[in-house]
Amino acid sequence: RLNQLRYYAGKADGQFGQDTLEAVWAFKEVQGIGTSYEPDDIGLNMERALVNPRLPKVLKPRGGSNLRVEVNQNIEVLVLYHHNKVELISHVSTGGGYYYPCPPPGSGTCGPAITPDGSYRAHWFAPGWVKVPLGMMYNPVFFIGGSYAIHGDIPVPLYAASHGCVRIPMDISYFFHKLIHVKQPGGGTPIYISGRV
Repeated sequence: RLNQLRYYAGKADGQFGQDTLEAVWAFKEVQGIGTSYEPDDIGLNMERALVNPRLPKVLKPRGGSNLRVEVNQNIEVLVLYHHNKVELISHVSTGGGYYYPCPPPGSGTCGPAITPDGSYRAHWFAPGWVKVPLGMMYNPVFFIGGSYAIHGDIPVPLYAASHGCVRIPMDISYFFHKLIHVKQPGGGTPIYISGRV
């Protein structure tokens, strides 16, 4: 059912694996079912919501009818729209607002770790593991220079934890870049980010 609703739960194999777990988190976040207490639990509220689910809140109704990505930092969810229909919904982890050691080591403190709200474009994709000054990212799709990206990582916790990028689950990062257009300069899929407190 989660896959039918465009939450990526992986292959139906009888196992409650990581893909299913992250799809459950994303579904609960969109439906307004709390994840602060027993986030992995499939209870009556979730079962009812699976029958009559609400769609994600549209952040940019006129953001482009072909393809667009919306990242809602209020609930830590990414939605990919294709012709204004939901193509993919994923749990994410955005900037945690903390301060962190600047690279190289001993250079002081950087931050705060913020994912900036705004309208961007997917302008550069780098395959595999990529080392950047703040660490490693997998299959990053950059939307601000060579610093801010939507990328795979481990972990993608239930709270905002990144230095400023948008972390997506690893299994989704294997194919996410194939669902959108990446073009430099400025011609890639629109990416809209909102909700930073």
